[in-house]
Formats: sequence, C-alpha cells, structure tokens
Amino acid sequence: MDRYGMQNQIACIRRSLFDQGYLDEQFIQLEELQDDANPNFVQEIVTLFYTDSTRLIQNIELTLNSRPINFSKLDDYMHQFKGSSSSIGAKKVTSECAVFRQYCAAGNAEACIRNFQHIKQEHAILRKKLEFYFQMMGQAAVAQTT
Repeated sequence: MDRYGMQNQIACIRRSLFDQGYLDEQFIQLEELQDDANPNFVQEIVTLFYTDSTRLIQNIELTLNSRPINFSKLDDYMHQFKGSSSSIGAKKVTSECAVFRQYCAAGNAEACIRNFQHIKQEHAILRKKLEFYFQMMGQAAVAQTT
C-alpha cells in the first residue's frame, strides 16, 4: 500500500472509532499533546490505561465474587476505572461504568454482575481497535522513513 493509501486508511480507522462511539473528544486532546519530542505519547498513555484497568478489573471481579458484596469498595474501584477510561476518551467504557455505579448505589448485585460483563466486553473491543490503529500508525511511520 502506498503512503497516501495508508494515511487514508488510518484516517478512516480513527474516524470510525469516533463515529461508532468508542472515543470522544478527550482522545483528541491527548493527540494534541503529542509532538515530535514524544511521538508515541498517546500510545504510551493508552498502554498505561490498559495496565491500570486490568488491575482494576481483577479487583472488581474479586469484590463481585465475595460475599457479602461490599458495594462501597466496588463503587470506589469503578470510580477509578471510570476516571481512567474518561481520561483517554473511552466513551463507551466510561458510559458503562456510570451505569454500573448506579446499580452499585442501588445495591443491585445481579445488575452489577451483568453490567460488568458489558464493561469488560467494551474494554476488550476498544483495546483491539486501538491496538490495530496504533499498529497502522507504526507501519505508516516506518513507511515514511523508507
């Protein structure tokens, strides 16, 4: 694929992430912070997010599986997860986290468990999409230097 075709494909992938509601304007703000001095800034931030969120998911799962369920602890973990998701512009994940917190406040364990499956699904889908996007960005960068 030529350089123009690759750039066009990357632009389409990026646009689809917004059009499908996976990302919001916070992601654009991260991109604006990226420059020649730190060309992988966004990818590094997203990698940190996935490292941190994996730990939070494990903590949430442990708390959901404990009896009695500690809804206060669950809400604290989900508050952290929602904040991290929001900071990278993960729109669908952030939205699902807000729903989870409502179920948590209501003490609805079944709804929390069901919603948590949606959160993990959205988290995994976004991860795959962003990995592909960053892979394409890397290939484009290599193509520009050759």
